Amino acid sequence: MISQTAIMGVSDAHICAVDERHFLQAEVRDAFSQMQNDAREQGLDLKICSSFRSFDKQLSIWNRKWLGELPLYTLSGDSLTAEQLSPEEKIHAIMLWSALPGASRHHWGTDFDFFDKRSIDEQNHDFQLVSDEYENNGPCAKLSDWVHANASHYGFYHPYAHYVGGVAQEPWHISYQAIAKQIESNFDIKALSTQLRNSNILGKETILPLLEYLVERYTYNRGVR
Repeated sequence: MISQTAIMGVSDAHICAVDERHFLQAEVRDAFSQMQNDAREQGLDLKICSSFRSFDKQLSIWNRKWLGELPLYTLSGDSLTAEQLSPEEKIHAIMLWSALPGASRHHWGTDFDFFDKRSIDEQNHDFQLVSDEYENNGPCAKLSDWVHANASHYGFYHPYAHYVGGVAQEPWHISYQAIAKQIESNFDIKALSTQLRNSNILGKETILPLLEYLVERYTYNRGVR
């Protein structure tokens, strides 16, 4: 079991390189490599576009969204104006699409976002990582269908397969189930509270009283209860 600092993305001692840009836990990397090889035999170019992300990286994304320096969107893709939202509204707007620092599954080394690089390149497509690219005739649709049909064979599942009131649907996001579920069971809310209290995260005074609810609703994607 990895440490609480690793679970929160403060430490990277639990990960190893998949390539020069991406990092996962060793067992997850090996499962991904097998899945990637099998996808290649089907003419699909399975590549990672996002894997491990540190606490500091997630914190930078969060604070820039809080300040309106990065865009906020509704579930239907309409733009929101950060300064027009209350602190709690802003938290939910951010967490619909981006995780709370310390509570991102991308900290764990078990989760990654995938795409079909060859298809994107052949179509000269301006890749945005949106659902349309993974559906119907989108450049990643064939790969997405194959991954959805075969992910469990390699130990993966889709934690954000459907919108249930937490994170928006993310067909590109898969998780190595055995280790991820173990991390969920050992997640320490008190440690996260301390980490956030000692950080420079914006909205801290609103986040901390809601912390356990936010982790349940978004990190575990258990939606509104």
